[in-house]
Amino acid sequence: MSLAIEQHEHDGVVVVVLNGRLILGDELEDFRAEMGRVLASGSTRVAIDLREVDYIDSSGLGCLVMQHTRAEKAGGVVVLFGLNKRQIELMIITKLATVFRLADTEMDAINACFPDRDVKPFDILNFVASQKKGNGAA
Repeated sequence: MSLAIEQHEHDGVVVVVLNGRLILGDELEDFRAEMGRVLASGSTRVAIDLREVDYIDSSGLGCLVMQHTRAEKAGGVVVLFGLNKRQIELMIITKLATVFRLADTEMDAINACFPDRDVKPFDILNFVASQKKGNGAA
């Protein structure tokens, strides 16, 4: 499955919407190129929508880290939102949950791009608990 990439702007934040797999190959190169265009245009506040991403391999994860670093060096921020259970587990295992700003919703991600706004923090423990309830586990 290929990676479809769309973007829109909301409140001065570029929202990059991904649909498919973020994996080594053309998919990753397309994402890298798109993020390069976004950052080259002067946009330093970026929210990446992962709701429709079903798989991220190690190269995809590395690329996300690289984009985060590029934005940070430019004085900006990259916020990830819409992560599924597997992606959250990946963030925890790799300790990247302490590096990335994570958000539940697009609006939370947009607000997280501005230091003066009240932001509902992403709570990993609440996420895990909600996943257990959704799977019928206590």
